[in-house]
Amino acid sequence: MDLLLRRARILDPASDFDQEADLSVRDGVVAAVGAGLDAPTGAREVDCSGLLLTPGLIDIHAHVREPGEEYKEDIASASAAAVAGGFTTVCTMPNTKPPNDRRAVTELILRRASEVALCRIQPIGAISVGLEGEALTEVGDLKDAGCVAISDDGRPVMNASIMRRALEYARGFGMPVIQHAEDLSLSGDGAMNEGAVATRAGLRGQPTQAEEAMVARDLTLVELTGARYHVAHVSSAGTIRLVREAKARGLSVTCEVTPHHLVLTDEACAGYDTCTKVSPPLRSRDDRMELRAALRDGTIDCIATDHAPHSSIEKDVEFDYAAFGMTGLETALGLVLKLVDDGELDLRRAVEALTSGPAAVLGLPGGTLREGAPADITVIDLNEKWQVEASAMRSRSQNSPFVGWQLGGRAVLTLVGGQVVFDPRKMVTE
Repeated sequence: MDLLLRRARILDPASDFDQEADLSVRDGVVAAVGAGLDAPTGAREVDCSGLLLTPGLIDIHAHVREPGEEYKEDIASASAAAVAGGFTTVCTMPNTKPPNDRRAVTELILRRASEVALCRIQPIGAISVGLEGEALTEVGDLKDAGCVAISDDGRPVMNASIMRRALEYARGFGMPVIQHAEDLSLSGDGAMNEGAVATRAGLRGQPTQAEEAMVARDLTLVELTGARYHVAHVSSAGTIRLVREAKARGLSVTCEVTPHHLVLTDEACAGYDTCTKVSPPLRSRDDRMELRAALRDGTIDCIATDHAPHSSIEKDVEFDYAAFGMTGLETALGLVLKLVDDGELDLRRAVEALTSGPAAVLGLPGGTLREGAPADITVIDLNEKWQVEASAMRSRSQNSPFVGWQLGGRAVLTLVGGQVVFDPRKMVTE
């Protein structure tokens, strides 16, 4: 389908472009961007007046649960949630059942994504066989099958020798290693952040040093191996210091932050809402302040959702026994725009952290609206006010602490490869 999107505010940080203009889509790619474009023969014109048009949002950290736990989420429901949230590319973590530690699982995920045909699914393969941290997977085979990175996310790689070998192998295949940074001997059975709030709530805590100690160890291995290393869901001021110093020394290190770590603190856990139980845990106000500052100055490379759907079976229990994780694909954009509205983040940096930032971290296509780029596009109404409602979620699970929140700004049109995959306002008429 050829389209001409007219009179939008087009914001593409990768191209340093921010102005009212038109965008032409032809044969699935961006054909032209500029003011007053002529409509190609047969193209459908779409009026985007008053709307923001950006590259399609990219999430490099999501748990899609297929194969093995489809009662929580599957590729179809996750894809529907993604495009409704403005995401055109989603990278899936390997902690499925069985884990994505072999070619057959990677190929299954890609085949299902092709059948669903909504957003682009980019699988992340496991570092170790069975996510057990004992034996490396066939990294080259995973890459050949379609994996874009390796990670044991959900489980840290505790064995330093295994982590060293993973970094060495991944470097040889040009793949980044993504670490869930947590020293299990320090985090123990902690259900939330260690501190005064946990003490008052009578809950066991995890110190920030559990994250920081693992990052510090890994950075010495990155220096040894010269590999590309990415810290998932950073949550503490100490981790930010380590990453900032590593970047200053020229190490190939990147990191991400989640919307919930930018918006919430450990105070949210005081009410024992298990939807606030996440890993790493929500931290202190001081940590949150440092995360926001690091996102603004570029120390944090991108925003990722850590979308982690769970059913009531895992969440409607005592806080100590509840599963870690919350959904994020449908609320991420609204939460990031809340930071913009609150003056904590400028709009350009917000869009960059959701588009070209994650694309650069994993070397993914997209993240820009340059001529010839895939026509993965998100159109956003910055002025739409909406309430997060569990019944309206497209995800199969509704474990979100943001249900009932009023947010501003929402995707109103999502294109993947020039095809309309989300259009609640029927902007593209038949």
